[in-house]
Amino acid sequence: MLGSTHGTLTTDFRARVEACGEHPRAAVHSTTAPSGGGADRDALDVSGRPLHADVPDLDRFFRPESVAVIGASDADGRPNTGITRQLFAWAERVGARIHPVHPTRPTVFGHPCFASVADLPEQVDLAVLLVGDPLPVIEELAEAKVKFAVAFASGFAETGEEGKAAQARLTAAVARSGLRLLGPNTNLNAFERFREDLDGPAIALITQSGHQGRPVYTLQELGIRLSHWAPTGNEADLETSDFISYFAEQPEVGAIACYVEGLKDGRSFLLAADRAARNGVPVVAVKVGRTETGARMAASHTGKLTGADTVVDAAMRQFGVIRVDGLDELQDTAALLARARRPQSDGVVVYSISGGTGAHFSDLATEAGLRLPGLSAAKQAELHQWIPSYLNVANPVDNGGHPVGDWRGRKIIDAILADPSVGILICPITGPFPPMSDKLAQDLVDAAEQTDKLICVIWGSPVGTEDAYRRVLLGSSRVATFRTFGNCITAVRAYLDHHRFTTAYRSPFDDAPRTPSPSYRKAQALMRPGQQLSEHAAKQLLRAYGIRVPREQLVTSAAAAVRAAGLVGYPVVMKASGPQLAHKTELGLVKVGLTSASQIRDAYRELTDIARYEDIPLDGILVCQMVERGVEMVVGVTQDDLFGPTVTVGLGGVLVEVLHDAAVRVPPFGEDQARAMLTELRGHALLEGVRGAPPADVDALVEVVLRIQRMALELGDELSELDINPLMVLPRGQGAVALDALAICH
Repeated sequence: MLGSTHGTLTTDFRARVEACGEHPRAAVHSTTAPSGGGADRDALDVSGRPLHADVPDLDRFFRPESVAVIGASDADGRPNTGITRQLFAWAERVGARIHPVHPTRPTVFGHPCFASVADLPEQVDLAVLLVGDPLPVIEELAEAKVKFAVAFASGFAETGEEGKAAQARLTAAVARSGLRLLGPNTNLNAFERFREDLDGPAIALITQSGHQGRPVYTLQELGIRLSHWAPTGNEADLETSDFISYFAEQPEVGAIACYVEGLKDGRSFLLAADRAARNGVPVVAVKVGRTETGARMAASHTGKLTGADTVVDAAMRQFGVIRVDGLDELQDTAALLARARRPQSDGVVVYSISGGTGAHFSDLATEAGLRLPGLSAAKQAELHQWIPSYLNVANPVDNGGHPVGDWRGRKIIDAILADPSVGILICPITGPFPPMSDKLAQDLVDAAEQTDKLICVIWGSPVGTEDAYRRVLLGSSRVATFRTFGNCITAVRAYLDHHRFTTAYRSPFDDAPRTPSPSYRKAQALMRPGQQLSEHAAKQLLRAYGIRVPREQLVTSAAAAVRAAGLVGYPVVMKASGPQLAHKTELGLVKVGLTSASQIRDAYRELTDIARYEDIPLDGILVCQMVERGVEMVVGVTQDDLFGPTVTVGLGGVLVEVLHDAAVRVPPFGEDQARAMLTELRGHALLEGVRGAPPADVDALVEVVLRIQRMALELGDELSELDINPLMVLPRGQGAVALDALAICH
């Protein structure tokens, strides 16, 4: 973890940045979406959804001028008494006037107490509700024009159907009132004491389970600054996305750390993540729900839909949210991203006392995708001035131990950092050996003060009380100190990925379609609400969006089939087409490689006989061009409960069911994301050409994905499902053809 020296907290953030060097949020090549007024702020996409996050003005929540405590108590043994005492102490720290409210108490802790909200002596910014049922109080607060309220009460959506109904009533009342509500089922974390003697960029924390935020909160004891804590609870009103959007605008926030059990609204989350990406503010999240068990537990705790984890994972990756698994990873990754400067190079050098330690760490780092460049012959020769010639210094650099105990140690570190191919120096110290490790730690800290490059140390001792660790390493605001190899690698990879992402980031919402295309009007005429389209109709839908399908004709007689085959060109494929057909091959309703009129007549008779026997209504028989040479892919659209339409691409044909090799994105997205989907596939090499096969027309495949995305955006929930399988991607320069399609209208 990155430590910090104690210092005076300055109010001018820009001055701190200039004093410390370039902040990680500098040099982000994008424009922040407007958060104030103006027409663009309210812009909608083609489906009527907002294109910019609505950023709530939470200044008066975190720094209110006046606070009312409804249900305040100072009676011994009452649960509200301890909460009231803590709120009084917090109000004094933030300089807020506090007004207890209770119908039977004249005073609370020596403060005049008011019988009701209507009796308050002034308009308050924040009301804290220490009552079992907050619903009756909401209207009173609305009449008093209170800006914010916090409801601690439980017994809402987390308890089942009756609780969900109660929360729905509370949500509706809040919406009518005009105030903003945190909770219910939240806690006092927003009113914790934050250390004011720590400087530098801070972590802002968002948690749906308060206790899960404790590890990040206690980073303050290791010198890491924390600026805010938002315990969102059941999110009847204010949600995780609101706080991400707000924190992304605060100049003191260097990173946002989140513990998320369920997302309230997928679109709001994407807009908030987009705002953070525009501003270059990293968002690091633990998201519960990777497994079915985790998803069930999350729902029972917060009463929210967890969502399909593959879609959530893809959406986070798409908008630069860094997903980690453990709270320890959340601590270390958020701390590094909050405070480390922008990398000058992605080259990592591993420097250690032991060759075994260096080899072990290098294996893990390389496997994780970090780049460990070999040092030049000239640089190795320079290092061998101080390191015995029989030791490897190509990278990892093994110093053999003894040089770190004297003047040579600092020379070695400075020489490594001077190499332009090196952006990060990582030094794993697996255990304390004071004659070497203490001097090494001090040299690393001293070098970090003289360089803009990142220095990371892994202090492997399980004790953690050593002076070199507690005072030297944690006392530095420039060295990132970790306790495990894994956490260091996770954090460094996230650090490099974040800066690559934000440097190139262009918000997909900027280019999202705002008006329907001519294709949409053609497609609407083909839609049949509540019905599955036949293959023929589904392909007409694809044609409307400019997606190529085979030459084909729909016929209703054997003679017409023979004529169609002549027009399409032999060999042909014949398929039954009807609105209830999803899996034709399993029913024997596809005939491939037909080369004569007699085969056409026989196939027509067989297909219609099977359909009649199986009682399957048909709109005809398709006579199709046969396309054989290419890579079979699947491209589709599904509706996600959280995010709405999602686009999937993967290996097609039977492989989609066998390998489940697919990538997902949530519209809108650009060409870069469409190409990234393909590189995520385990079978991506098939598109590059294997075993003598020519490379596939990837450009055509990307174009199909983008056209399908346009269809998904414009048709919205009118299109429940679309499946092109297979999409035959032909050799480079020859395009892609949708051989089969299934579409279900909402």
